[in-house]
Amino acid sequence: MSAALQVTAFGLALLSTLFLLLATCTDCWMVNADDSLEVSHKCRGLWRECVTNMQDGVRTCDQYDSILADHPVKIVVTRTLMITADLLAGLALATLVLGLDCITFLKEDPCVKLKMCYGAGVILGAGSILGLIGSVWYAVDVYLERAMLVSHNIFLGVHYDFGWSCWLGMAGSTGCFVAAVLLTCFLY
Repeated sequence: MSAALQVTAFGLALLSTLFLLLATCTDCWMVNADDSLEVSHKCRGLWRECVTNMQDGVRTCDQYDSILADHPVKIVVTRTLMITADLLAGLALATLVLGLDCITFLKEDPCVKLKMCYGAGVILGAGSILGLIGSVWYAVDVYLERAMLVSHNIFLGVHYDFGWSCWLGMAGSTGCFVAAVLLTCFLY
């Protein structure tokens, strides 16, 4: 039972960590269309902004000036939280691999392997909370930006939606949290 639970938690943690990495690296955190005819589709991300022409499918991307340049708070905070979540999830995966019962590393000392699994669960939980805070922070800021435009009657056919990268970050963080709960609470 314990080995099956460990392997399940490892698989979920691996998939969720990949989701977190993809969310951090991709560029579609916020989607907006500039007009009601859906001529262009704009995605804003943490690292660049891309516009896709819907008629011919041509996509052009503008890199942000510099990582050190002045950026909106939502981009800086989300970048920081997502990169930290990625690093913590990677560290947790490495620790979890060494703590799995099916790995022969420290096979003669099961108590240490169990502590490694618990430690991996705690690290994974911390990373998942940071990733979820970063994803939700960005989503709330997108919602507030849209609400501000509506309240000032600037809303002229422009709509903002959460991009697939934002959803991927939330799904990855939630999956890491579930894997952390499996490792810390249900391992016995």
